Formats: sequence, C-alpha cells, structure tokens
Amino acid sequence: MSRNKSVQKRIRQAEKARVRNKHYKSLIKTIMKKVKSAKSREEAEPIFRKAVSTIDSVAGKGIIHKNNAARKKSRLAAYITKLP
Repeated sequence: MSRNKSVQKRIRQAEKARVRNKHYKSLIKTIMKKVKSAKSREEAEPIFRKAVSTIDSVAGKGIIHKNNAARKKSRLAAYITKLP
C-alpha cells in the first residue's frame, strides 16, 4: 500500500462509495424481482411504478448510467404488457 496520504484517502473514499453503490444496486435488483414475481398486471402495476421511481433516483445519483436505467425500465414495462 502506498504511503502517499492522498492515495490512502482515495482508497478510503472509494470503499465508502463501493458500499453505498452496492446498497442501491441491490435495491434495484430486489424491486425488479418483486415486479417479475407478480402474477397479474393489476398486481404488478403499483410495484412497477415504485420500481421506476427507484431506478430513476439511482440513475440520478450517478450510480447507474441513464441508458442502463432506461433499459431496465423498458424491459420491466415489456414484461408487464405480456402479463394476463
């Protein structure tokens, strides 16, 4: 490990960001699983709206790219339209 103080500080900051980002990415995966576990469109709609809100907020924080967020939302929407 470097003895340079600025390098040590960057390592500490990167670790904090990694833990924070991991939380948000896990949140997205969980909410997407909830949408996909819904049996009907009526059941999935409110969960989908919450999922879109969560994905948008995470993308706004810069944790995932805006195109990545758009892709996730699009795939969830396509999944919901196929539900009975």
